[in-house]
Amino acid sequence: MNVLSRKVVQELGEIFTEISEDPNVITVIVTGAGNRAFMAGADIKEFPSWLEKSEEELMQLTMEIHQTFNMIEHLKKPTIAALNGITLGGGCELALAFDIRIAEEQVQIGLPEVKLGLFPGGGGTQRLPRLIGPAKAKELMFTGEPISAAEALKIGLINQVTENGKALESAIVMAKKITANSLQALSRIKEAVNKGIDTSFDQAIDLEAQLLTEVFQTEDIREGVQAFIEKRKPSYKHR
Repeated sequence: MNVLSRKVVQELGEIFTEISEDPNVITVIVTGAGNRAFMAGADIKEFPSWLEKSEEELMQLTMEIHQTFNMIEHLKKPTIAALNGITLGGGCELALAFDIRIAEEQVQIGLPEVKLGLFPGGGGTQRLPRLIGPAKAKELMFTGEPISAAEALKIGLINQVTENGKALESAIVMAKKITANSLQALSRIKEAVNKGIDTSFDQAIDLEAQLLTEVFQTEDIREGVQAFIEKRKPSYKHR
């Protein structure tokens, strides 16, 4: 069921560190093994040991999750989560750290932590309201009830619904479209949106202007403009 164990969190951190440093990777897709779950949530079997830990130890464990999810959210490359099965709890929170979410019709997505007497602790209380608004986010977290892929699309929680078994295929199609563009531009779009949304409009516009000034210093913009003039497809070097 692809549970979010401490080992999985560590492995995600390791692979995304590699991805961040690999110049050959432009767009990243993550999906779940098998066809039952993208990720079913936290590893509940670990929770009894958590009950015995000190406040300091619990804070350390929680921050390990935040550090990994923050790394994914702020990766300077576009990311797509291909949701190929149930996406609950920590799995939903992981998906929220991605730029784009594509879900199969079968998918149930939600944050059921309240039913265990706790609440989303992997960024769900912060990322979900920013994505779908505070009222709907509170409803999903207060009730703990999952919603269908169709409902998730309706409220803006996911970007696209596909037939069962087609999430990864659709993600690859989208990734190819994205990867045809310059990473110099893509990374600045992501930075402008991610940082700008948490600042005032005037500060966000200043950030956009700064990033636009930077992109005009890249090799790729010269290639893009020249390709347009010559009526051909650009060949970006991502520099």
